[in-house]
Amino acid sequence: MPVNLSVKNVPDDLAERLRKRAARNRRSLQQELLSILESATGASARPLGGTPGSARKPPMTVEEVARLAKELFPGGTESSVDFIRKMRDSR
Repeated sequence: MPVNLSVKNVPDDLAERLRKRAARNRRSLQQELLSILESATGASARPLGGTPGSARKPPMTVEEVARLAKELFPGGTESSVDFIRKMRDSR
């Protein structure tokens, strides 16, 4: 069962730094504080929007991304220049 924690007398400058950090990470202040606590205790951070106890996949390696791209696009893709030119010319 979740526990509610409270931190009292947080200095204004610290609270503002936490708010800015949360904004940079696109998290609520609550999500950011949970992430900091999980990191500090050695627990893996939850994915954004995740729920407690939800499994988190480790990030893909460059090699895994390259393999997936080859599977999804076996013939490769057109060049970005050609793609942009087609979009522009279709207007």
